[in-house]
Amino acid sequence: MKYVFILLITLIAVSCGVKVPYDNSIRDEFNLNSTDKIKKVQFFTSATIIMEKSKQSGNQGTADDGALVTNSSKEQDRVIIPINTKCVFENFGPNGELMVRFEVGVGKTISFGVRQNQSSTKYYLVADWTQEKGGKLNYGNEPYFATSTSGNAYLMVKRKNLQKTKRKDRVVKGMKV
Repeated sequence: MKYVFILLITLIAVSCGVKVPYDNSIRDEFNLNSTDKIKKVQFFTSATIIMEKSKQSGNQGTADDGALVTNSSKEQDRVIIPINTKCVFENFGPNGELMVRFEVGVGKTISFGVRQNQSSTKYYLVADWTQEKGGKLNYGNEPYFATSTSGNAYLMVKRKNLQKTKRKDRVVKGMKV
């Protein structure tokens, strides 16, 4: 009974599929070069992506009683996309990047592309990493800065191996003279 239970659990786990990095070999194997085909694929993130933007304002002056007053305020907006978050293909970018959407809204897409200086063909988060604050990118038509750890995020897909076997058995009883 114990072995049947273990076999059943293993079968269920295997049938769910395994998440693998989306790369050019998977794109070519499943012929995902057209918009119609790639829109049917469910993508996932491999790492948590954190995008931040902040705005500071302030002024200095004097109060009614003659005291010197410094007034400052800081507004910070963060978008956090946890690991394994589902996303869908939206469009191809100008350099072959995949623009994916995590939520509904104008311009709320993030680009993932193959890095030119690496041997890996995984699709990593695309941002301008020359900034001191992190990788600059646009989200919702507003500038955000992705944290440095977000630069390691790449796209993944779930891959299943389905094998169907049709078998027909019959037992021959033999012939008697």
